[in-house]
Amino acid sequence: MRLTSFLNGRFAAPLLALALLSGCGAKREAVDLLVTNATVYTVDSTFSKAESFAVKDGKFVAVGPAAELKAKYQAAREVDAGGKFIYPGFYDAHCHFYRYSLGLSYANLVGTTSWEDVLQKLRQHRQQQPQAAWLLGRGWDQNDWPDKQFPTKDKLDQLFPDVPVALIRVDGHAALVNQKALDLAGVTARTPISGGTITRDAQGRLTGLLVDNAQGLVGKNIAEPSQAEATQLLMQGQQNCLAVGLTSLADAGLDKPDIDQMAALQQQGKLKLRLYAMLTPTAENRAYYLKNGPILTDQLTVSSFKVYADGALGSRGACLVQPYADRPKETGFLLSTEKEYCALAKELAASKFQMNTHAIGDSANRIILNIYGEALKGQKDRRWRIEHAQVITPADMPKFRQFGIVPSVQPTHATSDMYWAGERLGAARLKTAYAYAELLKQYGQLALGSDFPVEDINPLFGFHSAVARQDAKNFPATGFQMENAISRPDALRGMTTWAAHAGFEEKRKGQIKPGMLADFVVLDTDLLTAPKEKLRGAQVLQTWIGGEQVFNRK
Repeated sequence: MRLTSFLNGRFAAPLLALALLSGCGAKREAVDLLVTNATVYTVDSTFSKAESFAVKDGKFVAVGPAAELKAKYQAAREVDAGGKFIYPGFYDAHCHFYRYSLGLSYANLVGTTSWEDVLQKLRQHRQQQPQAAWLLGRGWDQNDWPDKQFPTKDKLDQLFPDVPVALIRVDGHAALVNQKALDLAGVTARTPISGGTITRDAQGRLTGLLVDNAQGLVGKNIAEPSQAEATQLLMQGQQNCLAVGLTSLADAGLDKPDIDQMAALQQQGKLKLRLYAMLTPTAENRAYYLKNGPILTDQLTVSSFKVYADGALGSRGACLVQPYADRPKETGFLLSTEKEYCALAKELAASKFQMNTHAIGDSANRIILNIYGEALKGQKDRRWRIEHAQVITPADMPKFRQFGIVPSVQPTHATSDMYWAGERLGAARLKTAYAYAELLKQYGQLALGSDFPVEDINPLFGFHSAVARQDAKNFPATGFQMENAISRPDALRGMTTWAAHAGFEEKRKGQIKPGMLADFVVLDTDLLTAPKEKLRGAQVLQTWIGGEQVFNRK
């Protein structure tokens, strides 16, 4: 045997032992948080799973096997997830958080089963707030009532003659008001309106129903809450969001004072939620933000304008190519002129801001898609968005791919509207509505939201609707137009990384991987494997934002 071989063999074991001892004694890197014993859906590019991750300074620094991470990191706090399921923080890509929160002081009319049910809730609410200047309510839907007819103001005038009443329909695109509210606004049967309807009966008398732009005639007289009241309501709204796993929200339609108020609460550490704020395109907002440019921070993104093309299908304000099946003389309407949309698109195309347009009807979608294509002139990564994209003709569908337009959809709209949407659209046109799988095929991604308070705030309801195309009672048994269901991985992407992509935030949010903001949720349910009838009942156990625990279910 050669001497070198003998020496190598003789000293190999002691040297190995010395190396191991040296490794055991190596100083581990300090981190703020180490989470172990979990099934972690990272939602990274390969949709990989892990069992552990480390967080430092509000960001993920490592993801992998627990033994490796424990050997490398010394954590100030170590959390054993108890085998539960962890996902990136849920991101609602289209909601109305500010207005939802302020509306928590209104009478809650969601789920009312008749007009009499509404009136009873209003009586109770007035008893609780007898000194309020207005009686306000939100959430009624005549499609849930036996006769499916819009109510009139007659009973409101009888019950509440001395207080102005405004009751916002569930979609936010119609309101029923009493005579006191009409008188305060100076609205008569001769008041002109564009992009909306002041409804009259067969005798020409006002019914109290105001659709789309007509709501503003009365709404301008409703005073905003004080700053202290608004803060209290925003904190309540935040708590509701955190309890269902929401960590980021795209708030659709805000003015500068609204954003400033929420930004101040973020800076004070009170508002933990991350916000992507869509601006209303008022002259004041455009003058300020187009001059000063977007705001892009970890907590707040202001880089888009929210535009309304038309109204809602439920109140027949959606703008259709062909008339409504149940109203052959009506096609809905645009809320502004095509010339105005073209001018705004041209202005925004010359800026760094996105244009995000609410479009429900197939005519509205066609008009806006064509305007986008003309304004963008081949710029495919401006990520201009169509919000809702509910009814699309087959001929217009490829324009999402052609122009690079992000479809931002709300899956629970499909399962809320499926009972009556066919009456509005007819069977043939219904087949091209709520076509999420086809939209995904065209653009390659879907940004998923809820549109709350139009729909429930819980993102898991949207997940269930997206994959099962069923309501809370798992109806219909075979799903609604299942050809447009999407897969569970894609639904999870839609409420995490794809939602972030829609706001140019995908490099900071939506995945559990090093360098990303450490926003995550812990659930008791595996969303990727659980029976579909169990999805809506999944419980959020914990919500974390930036490595800080902000909700814990006790």
